[in-house]
Amino acid sequence: MTTIRRFCCNDLLRFASVNLDHLTETFNMSFYMTYLARWPDYFQVAEGPGNRVMGYIMGKVEGQGESWHGHVTAVTIAPENRRQQLAKKLMNLLEEISDKIDKAYFVDLFVRASNTPAIKMYEKLGYVIYRRVLRYYSGEEDGLDMRKALSRDVEKKSMIPLKRPVRPDELEYDSI
Repeated sequence: MTTIRRFCCNDLLRFASVNLDHLTETFNMSFYMTYLARWPDYFQVAEGPGNRVMGYIMGKVEGQGESWHGHVTAVTIAPENRRQQLAKKLMNLLEEISDKIDKAYFVDLFVRASNTPAIKMYEKLGYVIYRRVLRYYSGEEDGLDMRKALSRDVEKKSMIPLKRPVRPDELEYDSI
């Protein structure tokens, strides 16, 4: 049985094995602690039998006006727990918090352009590629900014794709 609950400080000592995937971005402890302190509702863990961490989602809410949105900073599932709909459940939870509690217009995320399985999963969840960000990952690989409109964006303006790629320095949101 899987339990989804709010991430806590002790989980930082137990989730390293989930981050071993080469496509998963890992951050320093202060980065995780900042998210835990500032956006605790957006940091959730999926826990299995024996309190084993199966995966997690970390995000935040940011922007202004019609750019007010939820952001998925990281979602990752341990390889042995994939194909169990855990990522979908975690994404749905973050979307629900963004929509119902924070009244955001959309949720966005960045994904490596080469990560075809993740892109397909996000598309199945209703995300579209909004724009390509040139050399977003370590100045080497392009990232895709994917978005999903929430109920506040009645006309779905947030999902109208940009016609040209952008550089990381053109992104309009905070780096943390």
